Amino acid sequence: MPRNAAEKRAAFRALHTSGCFVLPNPWDAGSARYLQTLGFKALATTSSGFAWSTGHADNTLPREAVLAHLRAIVEATDLPVNADFENGFGRDPQGVAESVKLAVATGVAGLSIEDSTGDPAAPLFPVDIAVQRISAARRAIDETGGDTLLIGRAENFLTGKPDLDETIARLKAYAAAGADCLYAPGIQTPAQIEAVVAAVAPKPFNLLIGSTSKLTLQDVAALGVRRISVGGGLARAAWGGFMQAAQALADGRFDLTGAAPGSQLNELFSRGA
Repeated sequence: MPRNAAEKRAAFRALHTSGCFVLPNPWDAGSARYLQTLGFKALATTSSGFAWSTGHADNTLPREAVLAHLRAIVEATDLPVNADFENGFGRDPQGVAESVKLAVATGVAGLSIEDSTGDPAAPLFPVDIAVQRISAARRAIDETGGDTLLIGRAENFLTGKPDLDETIARLKAYAAAGADCLYAPGIQTPAQIEAVVAAVAPKPFNLLIGSTSKLTLQDVAALGVRRISVGGGLARAAWGGFMQAAQALADGRFDLTGAAPGSQLNELFSRGA
């Protein structure tokens, strides 16, 4: 039976209390519906995957386009959806709070706020400002019912500042400011993962595995990670297949190896997810 937003949010929060689950990242309604058929318990949007699908680079779409995308993904699936909400679409805490309230209204079960600025000269907000932004997001969620999960992201490893100690300090500050779950995309080694998990405990940690990895779900669970996302990984895999087939056409060859049967896709989308 379809679940309302409150039921989805309760189910999503429960997933964070124990164990380890995979949170795959669809980039459109069709990929979201397909992922639901595979038995995943929740989904997360990907800012990069969505941006590429519209012919834009990551982190360049306006807030209105992202909000519309969140609504489309939420409406496409009966699973809880975590929003990749970039840096909150606000330069100051008040702007972040306004944007977060709009995101909550789309029906998402969780949303992440990054501490990246988009400015190559100063890629991260100063810690005190970043904390104020998380606090503003926390208040905005609480004012709209408080059941949407808030994820605090430290972008050090994705912005050319791979300092594990600073990353941990930021995550701990975001936890203290009200983040329910912590996320540091870019960390990879078991030692790094264990250090971050221990530092933010008892709050859950999200690990990004955006490319082929020797780590298995069991390996990651043993390190104490609560949830695993793949970011734009699935979108890049789809783009890789498309680009390979398109290049073959450009070269005068017709190689559609691996293409999904149209009958399978029609069956999937005629019966729903």
